[in-house]
Amino acid sequence: MRSITSIKTSLAAGSYDMTLKSLYCRPVDMLGPYRDRIVRVLDGFMKEFDAAPDTEVSVYSAPGRTEIGGNHTDHQRGKVLTGSVDLDAIACAAPNGSSVVRIYSEGYGLTTVDISSLEPVKEEENTTKAIIRGTLAAIAARGYKINGFDAYVTSDVPGGSGLSSSACFEVLIGVTVNGLFCANRIPLAEIAKIGQYAENVYFGKPSGLLDQMGCALGGIVAIDFQDKENPQYHAVDFDFASAGYALCIIDTGADHADLTGDYAAVPAEMKSVAKAFGKEVLCEVDEEEFYNSIASLRKQLGDRAVMRAIHYFTDCHRVEQQVEALEKRDFDKFLKLVSSSGHSSYMYLQNVATYRDPADQPVALSLAMAGYYLAGRGARRVHGGGFAGTIQAYVPFDLVEEFRKGMDSVLGEGACRVTYIRPVGGCTLID
Repeated sequence: MRSITSIKTSLAAGSYDMTLKSLYCRPVDMLGPYRDRIVRVLDGFMKEFDAAPDTEVSVYSAPGRTEIGGNHTDHQRGKVLTGSVDLDAIACAAPNGSSVVRIYSEGYGLTTVDISSLEPVKEEENTTKAIIRGTLAAIAARGYKINGFDAYVTSDVPGGSGLSSSACFEVLIGVTVNGLFCANRIPLAEIAKIGQYAENVYFGKPSGLLDQMGCALGGIVAIDFQDKENPQYHAVDFDFASAGYALCIIDTGADHADLTGDYAAVPAEMKSVAKAFGKEVLCEVDEEEFYNSIASLRKQLGDRAVMRAIHYFTDCHRVEQQVEALEKRDFDKFLKLVSSSGHSSYMYLQNVATYRDPADQPVALSLAMAGYYLAGRGARRVHGGGFAGTIQAYVPFDLVEEFRKGMDSVLGEGACRVTYIRPVGGCTLID
């Protein structure tokens, strides 16, 4: 840990520039806003917790993540390709010598948790306090001694963007506690499981592990969820920027309200196909047996459930092919697979529009406009849950500004975010 004053001095001198350059994928001459952001967090910590300039603190970071391959495959314990992005949450933190954890989040205010009681609290479900308490409980259950601490947090990972702002926060709390009290002995994959536990058991959301793994591990990561207790994963060494492309996440402006049934129907229908074979999820179903049984499955479950299962099997194969293409540096093939995945999501998974109101199809329109501005280059696809939220586009560098302006003109200023794959996941930024 270092004093706030010394950290500010080192920032101004450029001592952390190489670290910031790696995390935020920007040249040194563009790091000013990132240095200023850290200073703002340091100042926020002093103000909110009445800390002196010589108070010793550490600074931690956790990125958002994007889905690169495998749309709606994780909940069937299938294969995915995910990547951390250059948008993140950062925390300035220090032990406070008490039994209380105090976390101030910009835009949300102060949350306190007394660590003397870490059992789930029903009334805290769907709150920040539940995430914090669940994370602390999971770490303590692993035999680590934790104490009270103060943390000031800011995040530029927008909520509802498909970049996993909640998982980012969970990982940030995990790496902060890991750094303050556990000597960073907890592996990042375990930090991801801790975040999922907090979200499932304390927050009350039955999510998979994809979001937390993407935020925790960093870079591009291929994950196979067949073994739900111990997912298999490996890093994929590729930089989209080296291929001359930026990754754009476009907010379609659609509201997720009233879409709960549409989202729930996707895993439910996939699981109904698995159940027809006496299995829980599709990863347990023999693919050839599935295709040989489609005639009877149609009669039993209907065509959409069958098509969604077809998407599952083909998109898992595409993840394998995407990994191979990136590892062989065949970016053109990778882009074709992105487009193929997007087509499959649109046609078979059917998570682009609900069609309840033909006049309301923002994701479909956004995909159409992205195709127009790409003019036959790059690739685009629905991103994340679908129906609302975001789409994803791979845009050649020479088209980025025109593409961004075009998408913003249709969807609103700031709808198109240009992001880069960050090579580092949850980490200690300054210690």
